[in-house]
Amino acid sequence: MGLLDAIMGNASEIDVSDVSEELAPIIGATEEVQQVFKVVRDMYVFTNKRLLLIDKQGLTGRKVDYHSIPYRAITQFKIETAGHFDLDAELKIWVSGQEQPIEKELKKDTVVGIQQTLATHMFA
Repeated sequence: MGLLDAIMGNASEIDVSDVSEELAPIIGATEEVQQVFKVVRDMYVFTNKRLLLIDKQGLTGRKVDYHSIPYRAITQFKIETAGHFDLDAELKIWVSGQEQPIEKELKKDTVVGIQQTLATHMFA
Protein backbone atom coordinates (compact mmCIF):
# COMPACT_ATOMS: atom_id res chain seq x y z
CA MET A 1 0.00 0.00 0.00
CA GLY A 2 1.46 3.32 -1.07
CA LEU A 3 1.77 6.40 1.08
CA LEU A 4 -0.87 8.25 -0.95
CA ASP A 5 -3.36 5.39 -0.47
CA ALA A 6 -2.70 5.45 3.27
CA ILE A 7 -3.25 9.20 3.47
CA MET A 8 -6.46 8.97 1.44
CA GLY A 9 -7.79 6.15 3.64
CA ASN A 10 -7.94 3.59 0.85
CA ALA A 11 -8.10 0.02 2.02
CA SER A 12 -5.82 -2.47 0.41
CA GLU A 13 -5.45 -6.17 0.81
CA ILE A 14 -2.19 -7.08 2.50
CA ASP A 15 -0.38 -10.38 2.73
CA VAL A 16 -1.42 -12.39 5.78
CA SER A 17 2.20 -13.22 6.56
CA ASP A 18 2.96 -9.49 6.96
CA VAL A 19 0.70 -9.27 10.04
CA SER A 20 0.76 -12.84 11.37
CA GLU A 21 3.11 -11.96 14.23
CA GLU A 22 0.95 -8.97 15.25
CA LEU A 23 -2.24 -11.08 15.13
CA ALA A 24 -0.84 -14.20 16.84
CA PRO A 25 -1.90 -13.19 20.39
CA ILE A 26 -5.55 -12.68 19.40
CA ILE A 27 -6.08 -15.62 17.04
CA GLY A 28 -7.52 -18.84 18.45
CA ALA A 29 -5.74 -22.20 18.27
CA THR A 30 -8.05 -23.56 15.55
CA GLU A 31 -8.45 -20.25 13.77
CA GLU A 32 -6.78 -19.32 10.48
CA VAL A 33 -6.37 -15.81 9.12
CA GLN A 34 -7.59 -15.89 5.53
CA GLN A 35 -7.61 -12.28 4.37
CA VAL A 36 -6.57 -8.88 5.73
CA PHE A 37 -7.47 -5.40 4.52
CA LYS A 38 -5.68 -2.38 5.94
CA VAL A 39 -6.75 1.27 6.08
CA VAL A 40 -3.92 3.44 7.42
CA ARG A 41 -3.50 1.74 10.84
CA ASP A 42 -6.87 -0.02 11.08
CA MET A 43 -7.45 -3.55 9.82
CA TYR A 44 -10.32 -5.78 8.71
CA VAL A 45 -9.20 -9.34 9.47
CA PHE A 46 -11.19 -12.26 8.05
CA THR A 47 -10.52 -15.62 9.66
CA ASN A 48 -12.24 -18.95 9.08
CA LYS A 49 -14.46 -18.19 12.13
CA ARG A 50 -14.97 -14.43 12.51
CA LEU A 51 -14.40 -10.89 11.35
CA LEU A 52 -12.02 -8.84 13.48
CA LEU A 53 -12.22 -5.06 13.26
CA ILE A 54 -8.98 -3.64 14.63
CA ASP A 55 -8.94 0.08 15.37
CA LYS A 56 -5.63 1.58 16.46
CA GLN A 57 -6.27 4.78 18.38
CA GLY A 58 -4.32 7.82 19.44
CA LEU A 59 -1.15 9.31 18.06
CA THR A 60 1.03 6.34 18.88
CA GLY A 61 -1.47 3.60 18.07
CA ARG A 62 -0.68 1.86 21.35
CA LYS A 63 -4.33 1.81 22.35
CA VAL A 64 -6.13 -0.77 20.22
CA ASP A 65 -9.83 -1.63 19.99
CA TYR A 66 -10.50 -5.23 18.90
CA HIS A 67 -14.07 -5.96 17.78
CA SER A 68 -14.69 -9.65 17.17
CA ILE A 69 -17.79 -10.58 15.18
CA PRO A 70 -18.59 -14.25 14.50
CA TYR A 71 -19.94 -14.67 10.96
CA ARG A 72 -23.04 -16.42 12.32
CA ALA A 73 -23.94 -13.20 14.19
CA ILE A 74 -23.90 -11.03 11.06
CA THR A 75 -27.50 -10.74 9.91
CA GLN A 76 -26.94 -8.39 6.98
CA PHE A 77 -24.57 -5.85 5.53
CA LYS A 78 -24.98 -2.84 3.29
CA ILE A 79 -22.57 -1.15 0.92
CA GLU A 80 -22.96 2.39 -0.36
CA THR A 81 -20.44 3.10 -3.07
CA ALA A 82 -18.85 6.48 -3.68
CA GLY A 83 -20.34 8.90 -6.19
CA HIS A 84 -18.71 11.48 -8.43
CA PHE A 85 -18.48 14.19 -5.79
CA ASP A 86 -18.76 11.98 -2.70
CA LEU A 87 -15.46 10.10 -2.41
CA ASP A 88 -16.51 8.00 0.57
CA ALA A 89 -17.94 4.50 0.41
CA GLU A 90 -19.83 3.24 3.44
CA LEU A 91 -20.06 -0.23 4.94
CA LYS A 92 -22.77 -1.08 7.46
CA ILE A 93 -22.85 -4.44 9.26
CA TRP A 94 -25.82 -5.52 11.37
CA VAL A 95 -25.06 -7.92 14.20
CA SER A 96 -27.78 -9.94 15.94
CA GLY A 97 -28.71 -8.49 19.32
CA GLN A 98 -27.73 -4.95 18.32
CA GLU A 99 -30.22 -2.44 17.00
CA GLN A 100 -27.72 -0.14 15.31
CA PRO A 101 -25.28 -1.33 12.62
CA ILE A 102 -21.53 -1.06 12.81
CA GLU A 103 -20.58 1.70 10.39
CA LYS A 104 -17.25 2.03 8.62
CA GLU A 105 -16.26 4.62 6.07
CA LEU A 106 -13.88 3.77 3.26
CA LYS A 107 -12.66 5.66 0.23
CA LYS A 108 -13.82 5.05 -3.35
CA ASP A 109 -14.25 1.45 -4.49
CA THR A 110 -12.08 -0.16 -1.82
CA VAL A 111 -15.13 -1.64 -0.15
CA VAL A 112 -15.58 -4.17 -3.00
CA GLY A 113 -12.98 -6.64 -1.69
CA ILE A 114 -14.42 -6.43 1.82
CA GLN A 115 -17.94 -6.95 0.46
CA GLN A 116 -16.88 -10.04 -1.52
CA THR A 117 -15.14 -11.56 1.47
CA LEU A 118 -18.09 -10.87 3.78
CA ALA A 119 -20.49 -12.47 1.30
CA THR A 120 -18.23 -15.51 0.95
CA HIS A 121 -18.06 -16.09 4.70
CA MET A 122 -21.68 -15.30 5.51
CA PHE A 123 -23.07 -17.76 2.98
CA ALA A 124 -20.53 -20.55 3.45
